[in-house]
Amino acid sequence: MYVAGRRRSGRELRGVYCLIVSVLCDINLRVGALGVRKFPAGKYIYVGSALNGLEARIGRHLRTDSQGIRGRPHWHIDYLLLSKDTRIEEVWVKECEEKEECWVAEEVSRHGDPIKGFGCSDCNCVSHLFRVEDIDFLRKLGLRPWRKIYDSGLTP
Repeated sequence: MYVAGRRRSGRELRGVYCLIVSVLCDINLRVGALGVRKFPAGKYIYVGSALNGLEARIGRHLRTDSQGIRGRPHWHIDYLLLSKDTRIEEVWVKECEEKEECWVAEEVSRHGDPIKGFGCSDCNCVSHLFRVEDIDFLRKLGLRPWRKIYDSGLTP
């Protein structure tokens, strides 16, 4: 299993990540300016990037999932992760120096149904969150498992 960390040079790892999120039952959530969105029970992939510290960004999402956050939610994904009816199951990563988030989101869209407007307010993508049946195709995109959260008994 890939474990993210610092490079030998001391620089933070950079790249794109996918959060594998389980929605445990059908829910309706208010997602900031997007308004109320329906999330049918199932598996979702959220695509994000962290060009200034992959491990720190992923850590923030894991803390949001398990402990909540201070203050208001900042990103669309915060609203989803704060629900008691969701949890992060796995995290997949791809180390890269360039922003590949939109390319990965486009590729994931071929395998799932988009939640329109989610996570893409700073780009022209349809979405960065997709309901999917499986995640096996992520390896073909160059992503690797970083951590299985609940299957391994690890706590976020």
